Amino acid sequence: MTKLKAISDLHLASPANREALHELPAFKEDWLIVAGDVAERFDHIRLAFGTLAGKFAKVFWVPGNHDLWSIPEPGGEPALTGETRYRALVDCARDYGIVTPEDPFETWDGPGGPHVIAPLFLLYDYSFRPDHVERHEVVDWAREQGAVCADELYLNPTPWNSRDDWCSNRCDEAEQRLGDIPDGAATILVNHYPLRSDLIHIPRAPRFTPWCGTRRTEDWHRRFNAKVVVSGHLHTRRTDWRDGSRFEEVSLGYPRQWDQSKGMASYLRDILPE
Repeated sequence: MTKLKAISDLHLASPANREALHELPAFKEDWLIVAGDVAERFDHIRLAFGTLAGKFAKVFWVPGNHDLWSIPEPGGEPALTGETRYRALVDCARDYGIVTPEDPFETWDGPGGPHVIAPLFLLYDYSFRPDHVERHEVVDWAREQGAVCADELYLNPTPWNSRDDWCSNRCDEAEQRLGDIPDGAATILVNHYPLRSDLIHIPRAPRFTPWCGTRRTEDWHRRFNAKVVVSGHLHTRRTDWRDGSRFEEVSLGYPRQWDQSKGMASYLRDILPE
């Protein structure tokens, strides 16, 4: 039976994760959603795109924060930043026939369908924080309990003034496109970050939440008739339900966070059919 599968947070800077990708068997009839954090370097990203495009009938990708980090490439090539880097990632994905947030939405007509698959790039705006913490205080507030995000150094928002502004622009664009989906059509929303703060369960770093999404998307599963919402980022694989929508966190994670003896295929989440 043809299936729609999902995974995220491949983190191919790790040799163990690259080896697992190499050993992943082919699923020639299935579609795959990759919900961000493939790698920091373009050579590893190309490795992932080429490998996965050869193993699945169709692949969807959305960027994670690690994909967007402004890190120099091997050989001393200067790092691409901000929107320029994102567009280069999109071009790279398209070279392998992979569907990106900049492409028309496609419809899954296989078992459990039809569902419109909507890859999204929304970023975060630090609004996943307590109401008493002001925006200008949030990084220091998080640091009080040891929560620090490398995005503050490596995720350059150029040409936007801030990651907040970039997030706002991306949400504006996404709302318009999602609003154009025909009324009543079932959707699968795909974003690297969780759409709701109540889906975040990271007890070892409870103040990491400001880098995990935006309050603006809290009701998008209802507004846009999402039967399933796919995300990663948290490295806490789980399934949750809100208002009849299924939320799937599909991270693989760093080698210490998964069992290499099981292989990467064991961590592919079946999205449809249920």
